[in-house]
Amino acid sequence: MPTEEYDLIVLGGGPVGENVADRAAQGGLTAIIVESELVGGECSYWACMPSKALLRSAQALRAAQHVAGAAEAVTGTLDVRAVLARRNSFTSDWSDDGQVKWLNSAGIDLARGHGRITGPREVTVTTDDGTMKVLKARHAVAISTGTDAAIAPIDGLADAAPWTSREATSAQEIPASLAIIGGGVVAVEMATAYAGLGAKVTLIARSGLLEKMEPFAGELVEKGLRALGVDIRTNTRTTRVARDAAGVTVTLDDGTEIVAEEVLAATGRTPRSGDIGLETVDLEPGRYIKTDETLRVPGSDWLYAVGDVNGRVLLTHQGKYQARAAGDVIAARANGEDIDDAAWGRHVATADHAAVPQVVFGEPEVASVGLTAKAAEDAGYQTRVIDQDLGAIAGSSLREDGYSGQARMVVDTERDVILGVTFVGPDVADLLQAATVAIVGEVPISRMWHAVPAYPTVSEVWLRLLEQYGRDSA
Repeated sequence: MPTEEYDLIVLGGGPVGENVADRAAQGGLTAIIVESELVGGECSYWACMPSKALLRSAQALRAAQHVAGAAEAVTGTLDVRAVLARRNSFTSDWSDDGQVKWLNSAGIDLARGHGRITGPREVTVTTDDGTMKVLKARHAVAISTGTDAAIAPIDGLADAAPWTSREATSAQEIPASLAIIGGGVVAVEMATAYAGLGAKVTLIARSGLLEKMEPFAGELVEKGLRALGVDIRTNTRTTRVARDAAGVTVTLDDGTEIVAEEVLAATGRTPRSGDIGLETVDLEPGRYIKTDETLRVPGSDWLYAVGDVNGRVLLTHQGKYQARAAGDVIAARANGEDIDDAAWGRHVATADHAAVPQVVFGEPEVASVGLTAKAAEDAGYQTRVIDQDLGAIAGSSLREDGYSGQARMVVDTERDVILGVTFVGPDVADLLQAATVAIVGEVPISRMWHAVPAYPTVSEVWLRLLEQYGRDSA
């Protein structure tokens, strides 16, 4: 078999793998990416981009319908074919030509095929036609293979040809009805999207919605989804799923049956690490790969796991953040440079623990960063929780008639710094970066008073939160 040698080999060509390779290449290393599907990965073709494209058109229509004057001008309905065509454009019709062109411009090589670790610093690539070649890494191998949708062990579900997030984000026809099993981000976003596209949606959640977030987030989203016509069954367990010529029948724990054209399993993720040769380096296939703060696998001086596959935070932007740290530290170690691995250093992913931003593009949006009130309490912080009605902000009422939303700020009272912020309401995603900067920078509340929000904008919520906390407290 032919052998090629590089400084860095990256398994997985999604946004995380691309960023690891790019940062290493910028540090003077040679790099190759091994990818068995499309360069650009899950986010580009089956997750972030197509899902948000499916959501945006209906969101824009609803926004216009909620402002007097604009509402009277909006007399038509959503053009579903146009929405799907726009979604297709964001995936480049599932072609990665543009991504490959970028790799070439960045000086990163590409090996198409399935990569397996076959020895220390060695990856064997098998192409679709069975051809094999060996890649040798002078310095590092980075695993960035991501995750797959998990199919919950519900009787009959796996045999019922369920949709996963891939099918939901790439469908070329909208089913008349869709049953969604799950209460997390994928379930909420796809319920919002498909209800907006005209499907009759039933959402079945074993507990509540968005359980890992502040309680009011799930409550407001449930209210918003019901207003869109979604049939929501919370605290309900699915006991059986069966498909026949008429569609899919979902049986619930109270004996109720939901009949739908399609069923979406939105029941979590599983690491894509089952067939990449982990056993050759004494790691267990099919499990998340634990790493240190520089994303290196403990006990190895050459193996890294970056992005979803390490299980630290399953979010694209956080994976890219890890990738920048990993690519930089791989280059630094290869070049004999100093390693900046103290907390918040250049070569570590400190934000994974306490400052993870996330937006759920539901109805309404949920934007959060840092710790929830419960998580902060459980971690032993002395806290004060400040809540604010977003609808009472002048900028909110200008943005949308009858604006409804909620904000929460969790403060560490011993240090007077913010630990977490959650916003729920229309268009709150754009409020999130300010909160993220405040948490990462540990900006004292006393200094926050001098960050004056422009009037009349929704950002005035910061002033109201600080007023409630109290200038004297700072």
